[in-house]
Amino acid sequence: MATHVEPLEQVTFQNSFVEELRGEVAPNKLPRQVPGYHYSRIDPTPVADPHLLAWSDDLAAYLGLDRPAERGLAVDALAGNRVTDSMKPFAARYGGHQFGSWAGQLGDGRAISLGEVTAVDGSGWEIQLKGAGPTPYSRRADGRAVLRSSLREFLCSEAMYYLGVPTTRALSLVGTGDQVIRDMFYNGNAKPEPGAVVARVAPTFIRFGNFQIMTATGEMDNLRALADYVIRHHYPELGEPSPQVYLRWFEEVCRRTAVMIAHWMSVGFVHGVMNTDNMSILGLTIDYGPYGWLEPYDPDWTPNTTDFSSRRYAFGQQPHVGLWNLYQLARALAPLVANVEDLNIGLELYRTTMATTQHQMMMRKLGLNTEGQDDHQLIESLYEALAEAAVDMTLFFRHLSHVASDLVSSPGNEDARFQELLAAAGYPELSGRSQLLLEWLSRYAARVRQEPTGSTAIREGMLRVNPKYVLRNYLAQQAIEAAEAGDLSFLNRLMQVLKTPYDEQPEHDDLAAKRPAWASDKPGCATLSCSS
Repeated sequence: MATHVEPLEQVTFQNSFVEELRGEVAPNKLPRQVPGYHYSRIDPTPVADPHLLAWSDDLAAYLGLDRPAERGLAVDALAGNRVTDSMKPFAARYGGHQFGSWAGQLGDGRAISLGEVTAVDGSGWEIQLKGAGPTPYSRRADGRAVLRSSLREFLCSEAMYYLGVPTTRALSLVGTGDQVIRDMFYNGNAKPEPGAVVARVAPTFIRFGNFQIMTATGEMDNLRALADYVIRHHYPELGEPSPQVYLRWFEEVCRRTAVMIAHWMSVGFVHGVMNTDNMSILGLTIDYGPYGWLEPYDPDWTPNTTDFSSRRYAFGQQPHVGLWNLYQLARALAPLVANVEDLNIGLELYRTTMATTQHQMMMRKLGLNTEGQDDHQLIESLYEALAEAAVDMTLFFRHLSHVASDLVSSPGNEDARFQELLAAAGYPELSGRSQLLLEWLSRYAARVRQEPTGSTAIREGMLRVNPKYVLRNYLAQQAIEAAEAGDLSFLNRLMQVLKTPYDEQPEHDDLAAKRPAWASDKPGCATLSCSS
C-alpha cells in the first residue's frame, strides 16, 4: 500500500469515464442540447486570483496528496486555471425530475471533473470542481459559485463524513478573486459576491439522472454502456453485466439509498432538494445546496424557500421521496431487464431496509440493546412527542444520553431530570407543549431500566451515536461572514471540532449551543434557496 504524498499538479490522473463512455469534444461553452453522448470534454474557465481558503488534511492524506501553499500550481489546478497533461476534464450529461416534474436535459452546468486519482489503498476517486465555469449544460447560468455556497458544501461534506453518514467528500475550498452576481432568494436583489471553487471527491458523481436522460431520449446503447460501466467499476462483486445482474445492481442501489436516508433521519439532516439529478448511484449524499439540520423538531420543516409551498423535501418526507426517486430510476432501467415487474423487488428492499435501519439506529440512540415487545410503539410515539414539544433534536438526544444512565444508576427524582432535559433542549420562544414528551420520558425510564447492561455502558453507547456537534446553519453563516471579511479562523475551528462530533470537547461548548433567537429568521440561518 503506497503511503507517499505528492503535489496535485504532479499526480497522474486516470480517465475511465472519458475513455470508456461516449463523449464529445465541446466546440464551445455555449449552452445547448447534447444528444447521443454521456459527457462533453470541456476545460474549466480560469479565474483572476486563485488562493487556498480551506483544505481537508485527512482526505488529502488518503488520496496521497500534499497540502499546497496558499498560491501555486496545485491551487491553480484546484481553481481550474491549470489542466495537467494527464487530466481529461469533462462535464457529464444527465436529466432529472425537479420537484416532481421532468426537467429534461440538465447536466453539469458548473461542475467539471478533472479525472480520477488513486488513493493509498488503490481505490479510484474522481475530483470534480464546482464553480469552474460554463459548460454546454449551464443553460442560462454562468457556471460559477459564490463563497457562501461553496463554504457550506465544503464544510458539510466533511461534517457528514465524520458523523458516519454515507457522503461525497470535499478536498479544498479555493477563492477565485472574482465577483459573482447572485440573487440569493430570487426576489430581485441581485448583488456581487466573492466567488469560490470547491473540489468535490467521490468514487463517481453519476446520478439517477444520468440513466434517466438516456431512456428519455431513446439512447438504449448509451443506457446499457453506462450501466455496464457503473457495475464493472463500482459494483464488481455482482459479476459481469447481464439482465439478472442489472436487477441485483438495482436492488443494491435501493439498499444503499435506504441506508443513506436512514442516516439522515438519525442525525436530523434535511437535504432540501432531493431531485433525481441529486441522487447518487452509489447511495452517497451529493449536492449540498439548501440543506439544514433539524433544530426545533418539526417533520414538516424544510430549509429550502423554493419548497415552502409544497414542502415536498421536508425532513419527514425524505424516506418517501427516496422511494419515489428510485421508482423513477427503475423506469429508466426497465429496458435493460427481461421482466420489469422484477424491479419491484428492489423497491420493496428499500422499504424494508429503511424501516429496519431506522429502527436499529433509533434503538441505539435510546441506549436499547435488547428488543422489547413494545419498542416499535415506544419509538413511534417519540416522534409525535418531539414535534409537540418542538425541542432541539440534537440537544435532546445528547442530553438524554446522560439522563438515561442516571435513570438506571440512580432511580428517583425523575421529574427534576426531565425538566432539566426540556430546559436544555427546548426553545422558549416557540412555547412547545411538553406533556406528551414528559409522559414518553416516564415510559422510557421504565424501559431503559430493563436493559441488562450497566448505566456506564448505556451512556457510552448513546454518546457514540448521538452527536454533540452538527453543522447548524447559523454556525455555517458565521463562518461565511467571517471568511467574506478575510477571517478564516472560525471556519478552521469549526472544521476541526466537526471532525470529532461525538466527543465532548468542552472548550468548544459554544458550538453545540441551540440556535439563538437572532438566527431564527436570518437568511442563511433558517432559510436558504437553490441559489448558489
